[in-house]
Amino acid sequence: MATVVRERIAGPPGRGITPRPKGSRARTHRSLVRSIPLLPAIVLLVIFLLGPVISSFYGSLTNASLSGTAAQGASFVGFDNYLTLLTDPDFPKSLLLTLVFLVASAILGQNILGLGLALLMRSSGRLIRALVGTFVVTAWVMPEIVAAFSAYAFFNDSGTLNGLLRAVGITGPNWLYGLPMIAIILANIWRGTAFSMLVYAAALHDVPEEIIEAAEVDGAQGWQRLVFITLPLIRRGISTNLMLTTLQTLAVFTLIFVMTGGGPGTNSATLPVLAYQQAFQFGDLGLGTAIATIMLLIGAAFSIFYIRLLKPEVD
Repeated sequence: MATVVRERIAGPPGRGITPRPKGSRARTHRSLVRSIPLLPAIVLLVIFLLGPVISSFYGSLTNASLSGTAAQGASFVGFDNYLTLLTDPDFPKSLLLTLVFLVASAILGQNILGLGLALLMRSSGRLIRALVGTFVVTAWVMPEIVAAFSAYAFFNDSGTLNGLLRAVGITGPNWLYGLPMIAIILANIWRGTAFSMLVYAAALHDVPEEIIEAAEVDGAQGWQRLVFITLPLIRRGISTNLMLTTLQTLAVFTLIFVMTGGGPGTNSATLPVLAYQQAFQFGDLGLGTAIATIMLLIGAAFSIFYIRLLKPEVD
């Protein structure tokens, strides 16, 4: 009986069981099959996303300009533009200002304030939620150019902020001239906090109330529930929000250009402003594109850091 069973399993003489792909080969085969319906979308992404990146990187390796002979036909110059940036005293200063602007206004300001407002709205009544949501979201839905001019009017030497300070007997500084980075950092926090608030409000909505109540019954204080329960449960929201706010802030141009124009001098010239000045005010498109490429690399580095540091657990 056992011999018959073995013969049926093995099949006729000379014919063995055909081995099936196992392990990584099988997973690769399944991934390829599942990716076939996505081919049109992948092609469009390559054309409209990867294509401009490649074109921008190539442009940074040329001497393209807005005028002169290089405007008609740019020549390949290799990494000369990047070497020029390394010897330009304005570039390290602009890079440092950009990092300060990112950390202060996006990583700390928008995220901490957005989380605080989301917690406030979660624990408050309907009226408080409506008022907070209306005032905060208004700055976010406002067109960027309108928000920039509003911030300029607020921080101007004779603007709203100094008017309020004078009303209580305080002489305010010239924010846009004496403290330009503080002014644009506060303006960007005001402008972008609503996005963080909405992201965190959605993440907090998914936190089970039973877990919070159980921790409260066990005697956990408010800050303990926040640090040891709430924050670990919304890690995906934190990771997503950090990445998006960092990338959005890295590309902020209109707000800074309207408020300070990168000045006084270069005291508020972040990388986007410096790229604009080099490309369109001085006509050096190759150098401006090199700065834009460096901004792309900075954004990629931050994204990789967030993904590795706050990698969500596998479900």
